[in-house]
Amino acid sequence: MRLTTLQQTVRARLITPGHPELPLRPTLRYDSADPFAVHIDFPAQVSADGQGVTWMFARTLLEEGLGRPAGEGDVRIRPSGWARTVIEFRSPLGLAVIRFGTAGLRRFLLRSYDVVEMGAENLGPGLDHGLATLLDEV
Repeated sequence: MRLTTLQQTVRARLITPGHPELPLRPTLRYDSADPFAVHIDFPAQVSADGQGVTWMFARTLLEEGLGRPAGEGDVRIRPSGWARTVIEFRSPLGLAVIRFGTAGLRRFLLRSYDVVEMGAENLGPGLDHGLATLLDEV
């Protein structure tokens, strides 16, 4: 299997109550080596330590959240009108609310299916072997 990484820079806005919205240019990333996950890389200027921040969550969560509120943990996704999607990132340091254009997120998701089709995700023979070994010992 050929390993492929898909990247797409999108426009977004950091929503903070009582402050002007801050425009952002995060990069959406999907890697066939980690087929169940989507990554969002945020630029250094919006991170507390100036190093940039990457959030990772399930590709299925992104798909679900484009149509209806989804997520229960650190990442929650919901539509906001017909053209926007809000992603909330929760950490011990607080909450970040980012609004994205739905079309950009949907385009990225569809492109990720060109890399690895939905339902065809596989973590490879190493995981299969590890699971078989573990289950043989039970």
